[in-house]
Amino acid sequence: MSFDTLPKFHSPARLAVMLSGSGFTLDNLNKHIAQGDLEAVIPVVIASKECLGAQKARDAGIETHVHGKTLDSALLDELCDKHDIDLVVLAGYLKLVPISDRVRSRVINIHPALLPDFGGKGMHGAHVHQAVVEAAGRGEANESGCTVHFADEHYDTGSTIVQLRCPVKDSDCAQDLGDRVFELECLAYPQAINLLIERNANANSHE
Repeated sequence: MSFDTLPKFHSPARLAVMLSGSGFTLDNLNKHIAQGDLEAVIPVVIASKECLGAQKARDAGIETHVHGKTLDSALLDELCDKHDIDLVVLAGYLKLVPISDRVRSRVINIHPALLPDFGGKGMHGAHVHQAVVEAAGRGEANESGCTVHFADEHYDTGSTIVQLRCPVKDSDCAQDLGDRVFELECLAYPQAINLLIERNANANSHE
C-alpha cells in the first residue's frame, strides 16, 4: 500500500514513537504538540532498551513498552491496532523495524545526514557526524543536515520527505556538527509530519 492510498488519519494524528536513547526527539515532538503547531498525539512509545527516553515517556503518562530483542512484526501491528496509530515515528531507534502490510508507508525515520550519503547500518549519531567531518577534511563534503524519510526493509533507503541543510565548518568536530544538525532535526521532523498529515487529508478529500 502506498502512502497516498492510506485511509484518512485521525484528527489529531496518532503517533507511535520508537526510540533507543535520550528521548530528545520525543521531547521535541511533545513541545511542538503543546505549542499547537503539530496536530498530533503520542499514545504509545516503544523502546529497544531501558533508557532515558522510555522513562520520559512514562513520566509523561504515555504507555511505554520496552523490547530488548528484535521487535516482532505481529507485536508492532498489535500495538498500532490497539492505539489506532496513523504514523510510526522512529526517534533514534537503532534497530531495523519490521515492515508489515499494516505499517507499510506509515513508518518514518530521521537521519542526521543528507541521504543517500552517510547512511546504512551502523551509521547513527556521532558515527555519522565524524564521517562527515572527515569527508569534509578530504574536500569531499561541504554541507550536512538531516533527512526525514519513509522507512522500508533496509537502513536509510526509503524515499525522502524533508531535507534541511547546514554548512560544515573547517573548525567543526563531530560534536559541533551534531549540535548544528540536531537544531535542524527539531525543525524537520514536525515539518515532515505536518506535510504527511496534509498530504493524507488531500488524498482523502473526496470522502
